[in-house]
Amino acid sequence: MCVYSASSTKIDATYFEAAEELGRLLAKQDIRLINGAGSIGLMRSVADAVLASGGKVTGVIPHFMVEQNWHHTGLTELVEVNSMHERKQRMADLSDAIIALPGGCGTLEELLEIITWKQLGLYLNPIVVLNTNGFFDPLLAMLERAIDESFMRRQHGEIWKVATTPEEALELICTTPV
Repeated sequence: MCVYSASSTKIDATYFEAAEELGRLLAKQDIRLINGAGSIGLMRSVADAVLASGGKVTGVIPHFMVEQNWHHTGLTELVEVNSMHERKQRMADLSDAIIALPGGCGTLEELLEIITWKQLGLYLNPIVVLNTNGFFDPLLAMLERAIDESFMRRQHGEIWKVATTPEEALELICTTPV
């Protein structure tokens, strides 16, 4: 399971709680976490929760970030790549599904790129947006507007699913046909 998420540490505790719960659920179901290997924020929280619950985490990170010591040093496996583009491709290649937690530009960019890849048939697995605290409401409204105004086809609205809790996110991953 690839999880996109924020590296910010200055966000509301609700987001950390959801990330930690998702991590515990992944470990409980013996699902390996694939993420960006960050050492702070929600990236760290979800990884630490998986590890603390006996699960496994593969982090994928560009070499320049390792040189800056931005990487989580306690992961099961750390995969170093050459670029951000290679990082996103590798995380997608390693995953059977995507869950997007709230985040900034990087997380939003990853989510929109994987939605585009699925639209183009380059990624065929489930994508779930974990809409904690309604964080993604403006983005979801924008995507709906793109559909309403024919920038996207109506069927493309089925590319992603929306969950409000970590439990619902995993349920959607398990029940969404590929």
